[in-house]
Amino acid sequence: MAPMTREFSPGGVPGDDVAQYYARRAAAGVGLIITEGTYVGHDSAGSSARVPHFHGDEALAGWSAVAEAVHQAGGRIMPQLWHVGMDRTVGNPPVPDAPRIGPSGIALDGADSGREMTQTDIDAVVAAYATAAATAQALGFDGIEIHGAHGYLIDQFLWAHTNRRTDAYGGDIAGRTRFAAEIVAACRDRVAGDFPISFRLSQWKMNHYQARIAEKPQEFETMLGLLADAGVDVFHCSTRRLQLSEFEGSGLNLAGWAKKLTGKPAISVGSVGLGNEFPHMSPGAAADLDELVDRMERDEFDLVAVGRALLGDPEWLTKILAGRTDEIIPFHGGLLGSLR
Repeated sequence: MAPMTREFSPGGVPGDDVAQYYARRAAAGVGLIITEGTYVGHDSAGSSARVPHFHGDEALAGWSAVAEAVHQAGGRIMPQLWHVGMDRTVGNPPVPDAPRIGPSGIALDGADSGREMTQTDIDAVVAAYATAAATAQALGFDGIEIHGAHGYLIDQFLWAHTNRRTDAYGGDIAGRTRFAAEIVAACRDRVAGDFPISFRLSQWKMNHYQARIAEKPQEFETMLGLLADAGVDVFHCSTRRLQLSEFEGSGLNLAGWAKKLTGKPAISVGSVGLGNEFPHMSPGAAADLDELVDRMERDEFDLVAVGRALLGDPEWLTKILAGRTDEIIPFHGGLLGSLR
């Protein structure tokens, strides 16, 4: 199950409803659940009082119950660790007076509307991720995912449009990857060697669908190599349509390229089970599941993540496998959740 923001955790605390929400998907055959993004322990990490935190005694007790419920249902679960960076709205909770920060203080639209991160800021965020990783293992989770996609803080460092720095954290693709690699290395240092670390990445950003971190496979290889050396075990590659080829001269999608260039397992995601692109969806398995199976059998990638289809129907997988596609409950609405 792909991470999907829901905003159903008042005060940042996931309750029993959240535990049962994930447990229903595990009970219906979803083998690995990656949770909705959950804020690391840094004042500027978030912009909502209803998105869960991954720090503080009450929130962590809630997450412990979530992990236990999923395990009892036969599944495995990894929290997605998140910092929104320049996407934060100043004045919003959970820390209203926290500043907007980013690599250059530049938002996705190019506006200079925040604060460029100092080395002290960078070190604090790296430490927050490392603490969250250690906490995840202590709570019994099965790994972690670091959210490096969709225009949030880590991705703001990776993308030249939002990273205008001239120090070691900017410039070419290697410099722009340094922040992400330091986070990965710090997390790896705080967890067991066999505790999986997934890194989610994307070329596209929210409302910037043509954005690209890497224009050529060589740039992508540099970035992935640095992250793999730092300790990434799995690359979770987000595309709007998993059927789309990423670079000229090859039919491989982004996940296919990640596996080819690193040899690491890769997760592909992109409109699986949906009839058309967001925001309005139709039911069923319209995203060419036969092609998906063919790609997996060719070892283009190793896992496929399903997001909105599972958001709409916790038994989507069971119904697909049983050929009961006419019973699938369609997903309708925005990306902020489901009560099912």
